[in-house]
Amino acid sequence: MSGLNLSHVTKQFGNFTAVNDVSLSVPDGTFVCLLGPSGCGKTTLMRMIAGLDLPTNGSIELGGADITAVPTHKRDLGMVFQSLALFPHLTVGENIAYSLRIRGTPKDVQKKRVDELLAMIHLPGFADRSVAKLSGGQRQRVAIARALAISPKLFLLDEPLSALDAKLREAMQVELRQLQQRLGITTIVVTHDQREAMTMADTVVVMNGGEIRQAAAPVDIYRRPADSFVADFIGQTNLLPVAADSTGRASVLGEVIEGITLPAGAAKGMLS
Repeated sequence: MSGLNLSHVTKQFGNFTAVNDVSLSVPDGTFVCLLGPSGCGKTTLMRMIAGLDLPTNGSIELGGADITAVPTHKRDLGMVFQSLALFPHLTVGENIAYSLRIRGTPKDVQKKRVDELLAMIHLPGFADRSVAKLSGGQRQRVAIARALAISPKLFLLDEPLSALDAKLREAMQVELRQLQQRLGITTIVVTHDQREAMTMADTVVVMNGGEIRQAAAPVDIYRRPADSFVADFIGQTNLLPVAADSTGRASVLGEVIEGITLPAGAAKGMLS
């Protein structure tokens, strides 16, 4: 398979452009975080990947096949919503097995898969328990197990840890990352938490105004931000105005900074 590829994807709602000309390649087995402030377009982008919204323009490919117009239930993906959306009238085991049941999977195969997933998320023996009697972290694990029941090609999570307290959120970050590495499944997480993205992801995609400002490894995002927005959004940063002379040498407050040059054609910028 060739992973997930987005090509010039745009989404407009009337005169408002929520996602603008986004292109992104996600190799198989990669853990990617879509990071940005509220309203930057990251959830809309995930909804298009999931098939819940159709792009106004552009295309989406998964495993080399164009899935732009393919219905959600035929995209072979698992998704965990921010609200978790567990079925309160079903047991833990019935929640996990739901997608298998509607696909007509034999009951003995369903039970075996449920037991495997419960062991994987460290909740063995919870199959007959009501979801109402679970803690927040336990419900989170059940939602993850339900999404993984069909062994999807792509695993999507929309701010899955935002409702958890700080200590539990950190523990779940580690568990989710370890689970992803164990399964080798391509995973995309939407988050507005910089620390969460920087500690979990192979690739961080920083978005603002419906556009990708930078897509790179966490260390590159931190050490070599693409612009002042990325530098300011990722952490506490000192930004200084920098100008260039005719040779491209950078100067700050009138003093030339040796060893630093601005890109060709740039007369000024910001230095962090």
